[in-house]
Amino acid sequence: MRIALWQGPSVECDIEAGFAALRAAVTAAGAMGAKALVAPELYLPGYNQDALVDLAQPRGGAWHQRLSGLAREAGCALVVGYAERDGVLYNSAVAFGADGAEIAHYRKVQLFGPREQRLFAFGDAYTVFDFHGIKAALLICYDIEFDQHIKALKAQGVSLILCPTACPKPFENVAQSVVPAHSANHALSIVYANYCGTEGDCPYFGLSTITGPHGQIMAQAGAEAALLVADLPPPEPARLTTQARDLRIIR
Repeated sequence: MRIALWQGPSVECDIEAGFAALRAAVTAAGAMGAKALVAPELYLPGYNQDALVDLAQPRGGAWHQRLSGLAREAGCALVVGYAERDGVLYNSAVAFGADGAEIAHYRKVQLFGPREQRLFAFGDAYTVFDFHGIKAALLICYDIEFDQHIKALKAQGVSLILCPTACPKPFENVAQSVVPAHSANHALSIVYANYCGTEGDCPYFGLSTITGPHGQIMAQAGAEAALLVADLPPPEPARLTTQARDLRIIR
């Protein structure tokens, strides 16, 4: 399966500029035969923006109508992080299929730090969906760093995780080590779409990454804007596992 991600700077509440960048990226991805394009966390209206509280939109709102149209026009599924208003505020991600229909919606379960926990309510469920004959799931940024989430999704048959993120310096190890390790340990592919540039006091490192089920890096961005496209290998069959032996500690 061919998959793509868009790494770019935050739109910083310039919604029209954000949609213009998404249109260019998903159109190019679709033209290259990608089945999906993944954009960063809270891409609408930007991650490190106080105005997101006022700009947040409901599921199915105007942003979703436009994202649906972009996916349909490009013939390419589109995964985008956004600020969702549903009584309370959620850090969410939505996926639209190549026909423009919503195919998945997810609310971040592992909120990072005091700011996120002040702004957002916690999500409370995973999202697993069929995507071109395989099981896929959405996670958002900090979620991907917790092995229990990857393990739980693998137990449900997931072989592809699409993960919008907004990961700043000095946490480059997440893209360089954590994401490939999870792919290898659980025999699944991960598409990890980060920002680049600086947003207020938040310096992003880029390094958006697409990994295969052996932990191999299929594609990785640098520190600048980039459209990555990679051909993922077929899903790995279930691996036989054994319990670790109990050993005495010799002092």
